[in-house]
Amino acid sequence: MTTGPTVRRRRLGTELRQLRESKGYKLEEVAARLGVASSTLSRIETGKAPTKSAYLNQMLEMYGVGEPGQRQMLVDMAREGHRKGWWAAYDDVLPSGFDIYVGLEAETASVRGYEVSVVHGLLQTADYARAVMGEMFPKYTADQIDRLVDFRLERQRRFDEDPPLGLWAILDEAVLRRPVGGWDVMRDQLEHLREMAERPGVTVQVLPFECGGHGGLGGPFSILEFPTRSDSEVGYVESVGGYIYLEKDRDVRALADAFDQLRATALAPGASVDLIAKIAKEKIG
Repeated sequence: MTTGPTVRRRRLGTELRQLRESKGYKLEEVAARLGVASSTLSRIETGKAPTKSAYLNQMLEMYGVGEPGQRQMLVDMAREGHRKGWWAAYDDVLPSGFDIYVGLEAETASVRGYEVSVVHGLLQTADYARAVMGEMFPKYTADQIDRLVDFRLERQRRFDEDPPLGLWAILDEAVLRRPVGGWDVMRDQLEHLREMAERPGVTVQVLPFECGGHGGLGGPFSILEFPTRSDSEVGYVESVGGYIYLEKDRDVRALADAFDQLRATALAPGASVDLIAKIAKEKIG
């Protein structure tokens, strides 16, 4: 797999932060020398924004990076970080900031996700996704909603790659019983879930109502793992207030511990598929 722009920016940001810290500079000091806001430099160091060549050259001078090979490596990373990913074609309809998540997801080896309200986006059917998007973006036109649905389905192509994306999804039972888009749409969605759960590398577990309190009471989240060990895991939390990316070891570990709790509390994969099939056969209303 070719390393894409988001991961390139993230690697460059890590290198620049380590260089800055090794020289004893505070983020505010370097930002002032560059003539940018501290928040701008922070976004560069966390890989959320590309860096201009002029800024990069100034930083390399400040940090005393004179070895040609190292300088060229960092320059190449910066150049690659400016490339557009396939998702750029949907910039006009994507929520602000979500492109960062998609760029990371595009290069993950596996995703662990817990959902409390809707089916995980990577497991949604087109009709279900259209119903979800219609509720989330009530001011969007039908054409804009269709583009968001196309975008969601494009993300799912990762399952057809070699190697395919790994996914471990834990769904609250409420997700299965909420007839998003009507029961006909929901029945097809549940059947799709059952089929996806049979694919290699995909695991679906259901967290039943009867389990009571559990480790996911704080809300939905995802953990993205990358194929290269030097690219540390990223935690992702989505809400109506925006998107949060967690990269500190202790924060990601806290999410991983919560996921492990959920995995132990939820029904086993086989029993989960049986419950999905059972709910699909029930008549509602």
